[in-house]
Amino acid sequence: MPYNLNLPETFNAADYFIDRNIREGRTDKTAVLCEERSFTYGQIQEGMNRFGNALKTLDVRMEERVALLLLDTEMYPQAFFGAIKIGAVPVCLNTMNRPQDFQFYLNDCRARVLVVDALLLELIEPIRKNLTFLKHIIVANGAAAAGDLTLTELIAQQPPELESAPTCRDDSCFWLYSSGSTGSPKGTVHLQHDMVYSAKTYGAKVLGITEEDVFFSAAKLFFAYGLGNGIYFPFSVGATAIYLPQRPTPAHVYETVRRHRPTLFFGVPTLYGQMLEEEGSMNGVRLCTSAGEALPAPYINRWKQRFQLDILDGIGSTEMVHIFISNRPGDIIPGSTGKIVPGYEARIVNEEMHDIPTGEIGTLLVKGDSAAAFYWNQHAKTRQTIMGQWINTGDKYYCDEQGVFYCAGRSDDMLKVGGIWVSPNEVESCLIEHPAVLECAVIGAPDVDDLIKPMAFVVLGKLHTPSEEMENELKEYVKANLALYKYPRWIHFIDELPKTATGKIKRFELRNLVQSYKA
Repeated sequence: MPYNLNLPETFNAADYFIDRNIREGRTDKTAVLCEERSFTYGQIQEGMNRFGNALKTLDVRMEERVALLLLDTEMYPQAFFGAIKIGAVPVCLNTMNRPQDFQFYLNDCRARVLVVDALLLELIEPIRKNLTFLKHIIVANGAAAAGDLTLTELIAQQPPELESAPTCRDDSCFWLYSSGSTGSPKGTVHLQHDMVYSAKTYGAKVLGITEEDVFFSAAKLFFAYGLGNGIYFPFSVGATAIYLPQRPTPAHVYETVRRHRPTLFFGVPTLYGQMLEEEGSMNGVRLCTSAGEALPAPYINRWKQRFQLDILDGIGSTEMVHIFISNRPGDIIPGSTGKIVPGYEARIVNEEMHDIPTGEIGTLLVKGDSAAAFYWNQHAKTRQTIMGQWINTGDKYYCDEQGVFYCAGRSDDMLKVGGIWVSPNEVESCLIEHPAVLECAVIGAPDVDDLIKPMAFVVLGKLHTPSEEMENELKEYVKANLALYKYPRWIHFIDELPKTATGKIKRFELRNLVQSYKA
């Protein structure tokens, strides 16, 4: 059944998640731990207010976008909520992307301001001249180049008080970019009340979050998953969030757990598999969660045996802002996605969008008040995905008599690698740019842990011959031109790709070929 938030019509999410904690007496409570640094709610509020005032001096107005390309540090919630507090709309960008991706994002969202970590500024330099709408670049955690602004200097000049903009509960609040099965990424527009809904449902009713919890999300803050884990879940109850700016390797994660002793840990299946291969302790953690892709049952069992800890596997999406189906503490069925989160509803339908019998595989639809309003400038795709109150997830699922949901794969050809969507078309386009490649096709294939990774079938030009050296060269080529997680883990050289009479690649034949390799 839907959850009634009872929010006032005039509502600002920054006031709810930050200022409310001050009013409730948490000024000196630790809000953020980052490496050796510690920040109270009072300090986060002051930084938020100064940042919001700085945006005003740059003539940023209500509803205008402010792009965030930031590592996970204490600056993230200050910039995120500082923009929201003045009625502007932060756009969280994936730090793992390449310059051409950022060119699309920044021109598509028409951001007037970009806040970029000094370590990531090199990703913006090659595309500066192509950014049509951008007026200011603010450099965080380092000094700015000529013509840019240094965040610390900019906010130091601003007053520490700021009144919340009179936004309403249904105003645009923030954007996340979601990749679709075809075409360009989609700007997913979320409203002021969406984060509250997710915190009150999954956060409160599944995780049982309290003020005493300490949250540590290895999944980064630019993810829908990480944004909830590391920002609005802890701040909804006045708890503490731990940030790890570095890549979440097992060594970094174990060291962070040792140093700060979180009570809640949020990871993705690939990371859990890696951590099981390394030495380390999870002392102090009461509960772990996983999302992004289906969690292999052996990981759950091995984790429980080694650490005496449960991992709650669940499914969420950028469109729904966080998890809407999940296993529960004390009610975990390894290999399943669990049951519907209170406050949400789900249906499994056939191609005609009719409900199908229990146990049959169909397309998963979900309903809940954290759903995105629309895709920016993508009317047709909005209509395909947002069907009235229902979101078409594009996932194939079945449900048993006990109301437990099981994932059966994707409806389209998109791949989820390490919890992040990967478009086969993008990887194929990159490979074809290599002078040795005539044709190629990319599909998903399971690794030894049954997690999906990209596999490429490549037809070489006449002047080139298959070899281990060529395979490595092509892998390195993709690594150099796309985000690292997108590169094909396996490359198979074939004489020709199977195609239909109209020239379309028969991907199902390639998938069958993968099965023969496994056999």
